[in-house]
Amino acid sequence: MELIESLSAKIKGKKVRIVFPEGSEPRILGAVVRLASEDLIQPVLIGNPEVVKEAAKNRGFNVENIEIVDPANYDKLDEMVASFVERRKGKVTEEKAIQLLKDENYFGTMLTYMGLVDGLVSGAIHSTGDTVRPALQIIKTKPGVSRTSGAFIMMRGRGQEKYLFSDCAINVNPNAQELAEIAVESAKTAEMFGIEPKVAMLSFSTKGSAVAEEATKVAEATKIAQELAPQYDIDGEMQFDAAFVASVAEQKAPDSKVAGQASVFVFPELQSGNIGYKIAQRFGNFEAIGPILQGLNKPISDLSRGCNEEDVYKLAIITANQTLMG
Repeated sequence: MELIESLSAKIKGKKVRIVFPEGSEPRILGAVVRLASEDLIQPVLIGNPEVVKEAAKNRGFNVENIEIVDPANYDKLDEMVASFVERRKGKVTEEKAIQLLKDENYFGTMLTYMGLVDGLVSGAIHSTGDTVRPALQIIKTKPGVSRTSGAFIMMRGRGQEKYLFSDCAINVNPNAQELAEIAVESAKTAEMFGIEPKVAMLSFSTKGSAVAEEATKVAEATKIAQELAPQYDIDGEMQFDAAFVASVAEQKAPDSKVAGQASVFVFPELQSGNIGYKIAQRFGNFEAIGPILQGLNKPISDLSRGCNEEDVYKLAIITANQTLMG
C-alpha cells in the first residue's frame, strides 16, 4: 500500500519505541514481530514474560529479541508511582496509584509519559475508554486543545484517493470552540499523511442556506478555526456535496477556497461522523484507517477490538509517524 510504504520509509531505522500493553494477544504479537524484523519500530510488550513467550511460541512467533516489561516486577515502580501521583495533583493517592498501575494501559501510558517509550498502541482487547481514559488523565491534551478527537484516513485505490474524516470516534456533541480545535488538529494530521488540507466544516446548510442552531454552531466554529490557524484553508458551514463536487460548489459557494475541493471533512457531531465514515467504507469501498487520536501531548492509539494483525501493523506505523510531528 502506497501510504503505509511512504510512512514506513519515514520511520525505518529511527528506533521509535512503541509500547503494546496487550503483550500476549496473538494479533499484537504477529504485528510486533513483523515491525521489529523490518526495523520500523522498537516494540515494547507489557505482560508476564513467561506468558508472553508462551503465547508467542504457540503461534510460531519468536520474541526473544523483543523487550518485555512486567508491571509486577518493574524496577522503576517507585519512580513511576511518584510521577503518577504528581501528575494527578492530589487526585490519586500513592496506594491508588499502585493499584491503577497494575492495569497494563495505565502502566503503558506512564511509560509513555515518562519518556521511556515514544507512543502506545492498545485496544485489541480493551474498550476505547480503557485506552483513552489513562491518556486523558496522564498524557493530557496539547496547549490550546481542550479535547482529543478521532480521525480516519479514508483511502481507495492504493491511496490514489485519500481523505480525512473527523471526529468519528470520540466527541458526542462538541461545541463551536471544540469543533474548531478538531478542525485545526485534523489539518495537521492530514499533512502528516501527505494530504493538502482543505478543511470543510460540514452541515446540512451551506453558507446560511438554512437557519438553525446546529448550522450556526458550525459557522461559528469555522470562524474560530480560521482565527486559530490562518495558515490553513478552512471553510463552512457547507453541505457535503458543496464541499466535494465542483459543479455544486460553483452554485452554492462560488467564492470558497475549499468548496468543491475539500480533502478534510469535519463532521458537526459524532453521530454524523460515525455514520459518514461507515457509509464511505461500506458503500464506497474506502478503507478506513484509524481512529487516529489527535490533540494529545504524546501519541496514544486505539485499535478496534475487531482489528486484525494488519490493522495493528498499520496503526503502529501511524503512531510512530505521529512521534515525528513534534
